[in-house]
Amino acid sequence: MIFFLLAVQVIALLLIHPLKAQNMQAFEDPQSILNPIWYMGLILAFTLFMLFIIKLDLRWIIHLIILIVVAFTLYLVFFVILSMILSPINSFIGSLMLTIAFTLLLYKYPEWYIIDFTGIMIGAGAAAMFGISLAIIPTLVLLIVLAIYDAIAVYQTKHMVRLAEGMLDLRTPILFIIPKKWGYSFLEQTPDGEKNAYFMGLGDVVVPTILVVSAKVFIISTGFINLPALGAIIGSLVGFAALILISGERPQAGLPFLNTGTIMGFFIGYLLQT
Repeated sequence: MIFFLLAVQVIALLLIHPLKAQNMQAFEDPQSILNPIWYMGLILAFTLFMLFIIKLDLRWIIHLIILIVVAFTLYLVFFVILSMILSPINSFIGSLMLTIAFTLLLYKYPEWYIIDFTGIMIGAGAAAMFGISLAIIPTLVLLIVLAIYDAIAVYQTKHMVRLAEGMLDLRTPILFIIPKKWGYSFLEQTPDGEKNAYFMGLGDVVVPTILVVSAKVFIISTGFINLPALGAIIGSLVGFAALILISGERPQAGLPFLNTGTIMGFFIGYLLQT
C-alpha cells in the first residue's frame, strides 16, 4: 500500500510540466477559495447519486459512468506522457489505443493487478491535475474539509462504508487491492474472500497527493521536488503508518490520518525551506 501511495505521488510530480504545457487545469483561478467548495459539492452530489443508484439496484449505470470517467482520465494521462516523446498525431493515436485496451481489460478481465495499475495512472493524473489547479490555501482547506467529511461518512453516517460495499462488486479502479498471499484472484473472490486482501480507497491516495503537487507548483523552487512537497510526502507516509497501527477488521477513515500527516509534513518542509 505504501508503494501505491509513493507511485502515485512520484508519477503526479512527473506529470506537472506536461499537464501545464497542455493547459489541463481543473480551475481557471487556482487562488480562488471557491474551488474547494465546488470540489466538495461535486463529491457530495456524486456520492448521493451513487447511493441512490445502488439502492435501486441499477449498478450497471454506475459501472458505465466509472468506465467512462476512467477512460477519459487514462486518455489524458497517456496523451501527456506520449506527447513528451511523440508528435501530436502519434500521441493521439497511441493514447487512444492504450485507453481502449485498458478500458476493455477493466470490463472483461478486472483482475486485481489490472485494477491497481489503472488506479495508479488515473490517481496520479487526477492528483496532478487538481494539484496544478489549486494554490496552497485552497488545497489546505480542501484537505481539512475532506478529512472531517471522511470521518463523519465512515464513523457517523456510515454511508461511505455502504458505498464501498456496494461498489466492490463492480471491480473498477476506485480502490487498490493488495493480496495477502500468492494465488489470490479478485475475479474468483467470494464475500468471505475479502479477508484475503487489503483494500484502500483511491481517494486516500489522491487527496494527499494534491498537496504534494500544489506545494511543488506554487512554492518557487528548482529541481524535481522542494522541501514542502517532500515534507508532505513524508508526512503522508507517517499518517499512513498511524492508520495501519490502529486499523483492524473495522473499516477506517483514511483521510483524517493521511491528510493530517501530509499537512504537518508540508508545514515542516515549508519552515525548513524558508
